Amino acid sequence: MNIPENLKYTKDHEWVRIEGNEAYVGITDFAQGELGDIVYVEVETLDEEVAAEEVFGTVEAVKTVSDLFMPLSGTITDFNESLADAPEAVNEDPYGEGWMIKIALDDPAQAEELLDAAGYKALIGA
Repeated sequence: MNIPENLKYTKDHEWVRIEGNEAYVGITDFAQGELGDIVYVEVETLDEEVAAEEVFGTVEAVKTVSDLFMPLSGTITDFNESLADAPEAVNEDPYGEGWMIKIALDDPAQAEELLDAAGYKALIGA
């Protein structure tokens, strides 16, 4: 299972890559594996301020729909539009082409509250 050391993680299985005052967010390799084949990603909160742990969208797999939770407070500035035509990118490359949103962070220090790779591995029993 792929759990990159350079990312932060949530208990809800989102990953965060922080770049200055911005962050990219997606779901983890573990999460996409549990969901199965992803057929649709919906984010209706583009250009909105969303607080940490609030729902920012949904991911739909063949058998289920799952909420996506904000890992950090901020404004959603970008949605990975390529997922509209190729949602399977979340399954194939969850930490790369399968990223979901980009956030302008309210407080980058909030990231200290997230799990590191070791903490996430412990959470999922890897």
